[in-house]
Amino acid sequence: MADFNDVQSMSSGAPARPPEPARGERETAAPLLAQIEAARERLSKAEQRVADYVLGYPDDIMNQSIGALAGRIGVSQPTVARFCLALGFTGFKEFKLRLVQSLAGGVPFVHRDVGVGDPASALVAKVLDRTIAALMRVRNELDAVALDQAIHLLANARTIEFYGAGNSGIIAADAQHKFFRLGVPTVAYADAHIHGMAATLLQPGDVVMAISNTGRTRDLLRSVECARQAGADVVGITASGSPLAKLSTVALCADVEEDPDVYSPMTSRIAHLAIIDVLAVGVALSRGPGLLARLEKAKQSLRERRVPRHKTSASRTVGAPSAEAGTNRGSSQ
Repeated sequence: MADFNDVQSMSSGAPARPPEPARGERETAAPLLAQIEAARERLSKAEQRVADYVLGYPDDIMNQSIGALAGRIGVSQPTVARFCLALGFTGFKEFKLRLVQSLAGGVPFVHRDVGVGDPASALVAKVLDRTIAALMRVRNELDAVALDQAIHLLANARTIEFYGAGNSGIIAADAQHKFFRLGVPTVAYADAHIHGMAATLLQPGDVVMAISNTGRTRDLLRSVECARQAGADVVGITASGSPLAKLSTVALCADVEEDPDVYSPMTSRIAHLAIIDVLAVGVALSRGPGLLARLEKAKQSLRERRVPRHKTSASRTVGAPSAEAGTNRGSSQ
């Protein structure tokens, strides 16, 4: 039994599977290994064994037949076939082809949690692979229409306020640091009492960017409700289907799973920062050439605060004064 076309001849008592998604939908889906991990809980116990093997040894799948793979895992060929069907593929051959394409495209091996005995090299691979996979998923799944709407709101805002709590409060501060130079009055609040009061003072034409990985923080939701009641628009960066997503004028959803063994949110933070970078670039482009002169002034103010490159190079030569000493002499002249 070598393919899913053969599975149709199995007993009619087999459980129904979700219909196969359209090819275009599959090709724009999340990276395949992340797809498998996300689908794992709805698989049967035997199919989960297939999923675990594929996640752990994806390179081994390339040169194996369905029979060889079933024998190595210790399951039946129909089990491997049903595993592929559950993921929306027509057969084992198509699944292998997609897996080859996924790995060839540089998609990392995801969801391999760190362990106490892991060496530093393993930590680098696991943490960065997880982050890269999250960014790939955001790139593939971010709603382009919603992104355009958010850029339009931000580019035409009278003022922009950034709200977040805890780790998301730090991201809100980073967002304010990116947007304040774009010619729009901005402020960032991480204190629930402060953004709660600030939200009541907003007006139509103002925009709030509310950031929350879970989208369920009560204080933030209350502030967003106050902002909407005041007539302001809200761009939410959060999980799809969350209360924050439902309250927002425009929701930019990043469904990123965090490692349960890690105390502080890491992967979602990188994903949210990347979305904010995209928004900042989009707003800068929307505001047109007139913004370039303002940005150049800001860059010039930074250049004047930096040690010139030739001084840095000179400080590395034997007997040359340090950059710090050169700076001090320059300031005393």
